[in-house]
Amino acid sequence: MLRALIAVIGLLSMSVPAQAAATQPIAFSRAALVNGTGNGVQFADGSLVLAAGQSSGTWTSDPTQPGFAFDRLVASWNADTPADGSLRIAAQVTTDAGETSDWYTLGVWAGDDHAVQRTSVPGQRDALGRVDTDTLRAQAALFTSYTLRVQLERASADDPSPTLRMLGASASNFKYTDGQAVSRPISTDAVELAVPAYSQEIHARQYPRWGGGGEAWCSPTSTEMVVEFWGRGPSNADLAWVDATIADPSVDYAARATYDAAYRGTGNWPFNAAYAARYGLEAFITQLHSLSEAEQFIRSGIPLVASIASRPGELDGFLFSGGTNGHLVVIVGFDASGNPIVNDPAAWSDASVRRVYDRAQFERVWRRGSGGTVYVIHPLEVALPAES
Repeated sequence: MLRALIAVIGLLSMSVPAQAAATQPIAFSRAALVNGTGNGVQFADGSLVLAAGQSSGTWTSDPTQPGFAFDRLVASWNADTPADGSLRIAAQVTTDAGETSDWYTLGVWAGDDHAVQRTSVPGQRDALGRVDTDTLRAQAALFTSYTLRVQLERASADDPSPTLRMLGASASNFKYTDGQAVSRPISTDAVELAVPAYSQEIHARQYPRWGGGGEAWCSPTSTEMVVEFWGRGPSNADLAWVDATIADPSVDYAARATYDAAYRGTGNWPFNAAYAARYGLEAFITQLHSLSEAEQFIRSGIPLVASIASRPGELDGFLFSGGTNGHLVVIVGFDASGNPIVNDPAAWSDASVRRVYDRAQFERVWRRGSGGTVYVIHPLEVALPAES
């Protein structure tokens, strides 16, 4: 079984009752790039590249059966696209009624925007499923298996090839019910990771062509915090186009590098993970059942970007007191009472980014808002919790 699937399932079994894990199953798994079916590509040094003389090629995974029926699928990929290279990621699903879907495009991606427009593909909906920007959802019958496909492209067969290092997906059947019990902390010892604190609000009205400016850049700001926690990020040469008077210019760079042209924003989850992976990190999207599970990552030294959505007045201390349909923050620690310590980019200054939120309130707006969605970003040499 794939390492990531073992890691996530092992994590769930340690931190939630068996009944909860069984009734709200989640599984992330990586596709085995050495297997599957390729056309115009080759497997080399653990990655997929275009074969010599080819400007385009495809690779299709073997079908993945997560072991439960699911209604949501989010893909993740880690790749390099030098020159004018690009990737097109697609998924096909089979339902519990035995029907097989057409291929759904989950993203057209390139590391930069000089030659290829990085974008999701709107308007994909049929009797079996629909694509909501970055998420494939079941329309009626649940899915029981999925297959992933990637198309690698370069402008000329003489150009450097795109390199796909990881392709995976998170499948889930997660339902939040009001009144669910708050998870218990796994320790009373406080823990806090030294994650850089960046405000999105100090970037308000900057470069509005990429998603509306800093007031809308919660996702890339959060992603950049974690990237820089690992000592990675854009070089001075990369930042040369950013106005020299701007503080924290790497936030502007991350916003441009995660921008989804069709969505017209920077909140595409897999695009943010793919951006982080450009720096040699592994990054993927998955879901967790509880803050107890998140705490295991923090105590393993891995901060998490978490997706929340709150109703008016629901999260004490939150800048957007009127509520929000979606917002990204970084879980960086837990205090001695088990309350999450969060770097929240919704702050008027870098100095006010650090927040301590009430555990019950935060767990509710995270689990109800996104089904416990997180970006897991880490160097391969730093083991995931179940591998520690």
